[in-house]
Amino acid sequence: MAASALRLPPLGAPGLSWLPPHPIRALTGERMDVCAFVGVAPRGPSRIPVFGASWAPGLCAEGATGTRSLAVPVENWTEYTRLYGRFEGPGLLPYAVASFFENGGARAYIVRIVHDYTALDGSPDAIENAKGVASAPVVGLRARASAGDVEIWLRARDEGAWGNRLHAALTFVARPLAVASLAFSPTEMVFQRGLEIVAGATLRLEHSGGVHTIARVSRVWEEWHPERAIIERHASFDMPIVTPVVGSELIEGVLTVDDGDGRAERHVALGLTSSHARWLARVLVEESSLLYPGENLDLLPGDVRRTWDDGRDLVIDPALPAYETRSFSAGENRYRHLVPEDFFDAGWTMSDECPGCGVHALTQLTDLSIVVTPDLYSPRPLAPIEPVIDMGGAGAEFCTCDDAAPDQQAEPAEDLDGLRLDPATDTATIVALQRRLIDLASSLESFIVLLDVPPGLSQRRMLAWREQLHSMYAAAYHPWLMVSRGDDARNAAIAVNPAAVAAGIIARREMERGVQYGPANEIALGVFDVSDRVSPARHDELHQSAINVYLHERDGARLTAARTLSADPSYRQVSVRRLMTMLRRVLYRQMQWAVFEPNDFRLRGDIRNQLDAYLRQLFAANAFAGARAEDAFFVRCDDELNPQQVVDAGRLLCYVGVAPAEPLEFLVLQIARDGDGTLRVQG
Repeated sequence: MAASALRLPPLGAPGLSWLPPHPIRALTGERMDVCAFVGVAPRGPSRIPVFGASWAPGLCAEGATGTRSLAVPVENWTEYTRLYGRFEGPGLLPYAVASFFENGGARAYIVRIVHDYTALDGSPDAIENAKGVASAPVVGLRARASAGDVEIWLRARDEGAWGNRLHAALTFVARPLAVASLAFSPTEMVFQRGLEIVAGATLRLEHSGGVHTIARVSRVWEEWHPERAIIERHASFDMPIVTPVVGSELIEGVLTVDDGDGRAERHVALGLTSSHARWLARVLVEESSLLYPGENLDLLPGDVRRTWDDGRDLVIDPALPAYETRSFSAGENRYRHLVPEDFFDAGWTMSDECPGCGVHALTQLTDLSIVVTPDLYSPRPLAPIEPVIDMGGAGAEFCTCDDAAPDQQAEPAEDLDGLRLDPATDTATIVALQRRLIDLASSLESFIVLLDVPPGLSQRRMLAWREQLHSMYAAAYHPWLMVSRGDDARNAAIAVNPAAVAAGIIARREMERGVQYGPANEIALGVFDVSDRVSPARHDELHQSAINVYLHERDGARLTAARTLSADPSYRQVSVRRLMTMLRRVLYRQMQWAVFEPNDFRLRGDIRNQLDAYLRQLFAANAFAGARAEDAFFVRCDDELNPQQVVDAGRLLCYVGVAPAEPLEFLVLQIARDGDGTLRVQG
């Protein structure tokens, strides 16, 4: 046994022990199928309020006043509908997300866009931003405060008319405690180990004559009892209690919530004091997806009785009645206020430690590789939702017929008026918005943004649109795709963003075959037609301009290409751009072990071996061009690249070169007629 393989153990008896094995380091691929969707939904996480209590979740320093956007991951369509609703709103976001999952997507981030209300001086308008959220008081329930008891209000988790259907009820569970009557004094109690009595617990005490009172535990500690030679557990109360006590129960709350649309929650073992680990307000903030602690909006801002979540204890009737909310009200959708600027955060910079608002909420995501903005602008209103009306009919008995009520004109649904841009007249504005998306993607260099060619443009105007956008981190898709869903109340076809379907195809190809395979030549699932049937001659022209086209074929709409908008031919393929992004992620995230290693020939050899092994795996998976590995990639990390002056400066240089394989786009066939009149096809 070599002496270098032995050491003295730091603790215990002296002797010999094996050194831990050298860590095995191997590079693996990074996930590249995750897509983000930024758009308009009828409900879902948006504004994150700031709570004053010390238990509230922390925000970045820059978000001390709350944030307007939040990127939330969802794994399937069911999870999306639970958080963001279905198709009842005027936006294309749900159609885009549904198409993504239907075409093979497995994980998406959702950013719901709401309007940013500002004051005349440009600062956030806290009053207007707080509107549109449904709220209601809990009837009869109050919290204890020095300025007088405070009403308990609950508010919808996020803004929208959906919150007006909410209902909540607080009930109680009483569990008897095995505590002897003699264990109680006016200021404290002694109890056995095993009882679930913690600081902040609420007890219901029974006295002679069947009288009940409520007591709150302020502190719990242990003491050694020298005469009995045991450790006793003590609990003190926040105020003197009535003695003698003939019985005691531990009281915990149970909050049930229903949103009137099939979503329900049940929160159990709730604490009724602010010092409890499962304090009601804390549980709402950290666990509920329907409710937040609310404010009494009838009181002026700054009034201490306006809020109840910060350091207040609930006043509980010893009879333990059920407390229910009144009808929630004041929830509004406010779609008409949305404008394209709400999709961006003009104040965000690359040096910011926190994500921004709109698409800038995506800046800190490490697994994101695709971005789609289905509601960046609204080219036209969606078809209206027509409710099914039961006209009645003859019953089982004869009776006098009532005159039918006169028909009334229903109010038109609120639409995306502020996002409405006509591609025929507002092309320049649309291009400016899409350039802002491209600028963000080019700055971060971590994802590609998929763009929709504005619908309704002529061939000439499409090509003019294309000439204004150039980036290796963007791809364009045409035409818009027609879908009709059975779970949609709209009795009409919907033109969905072609980029959303492409995102699903990209994700499916990456998971099935790898990022190096071109995400094209696939049938778009869930699509029954295209809004523009492109002829072969037009397709040739659009393809040469790097516009990825869906062609209407007998078996469906087929995506025929996967090109970026890059002016550099080396990055004209989406698969090449994504492969290089994945390599950058792998090297940055999985080579961090080398930071504190001694900078010598051993380190350089380990780096070369590790990179060579990983690149050979990619070569075997057809990610690189070349007949041999030596022709496909190289790794340089030697003394020539790292002379002594570089080492003395604490630096290490390594060059990695790869030759990505481009997917085959065309098969050329040659048809020739021989002199004898026969035809030959070669290719």
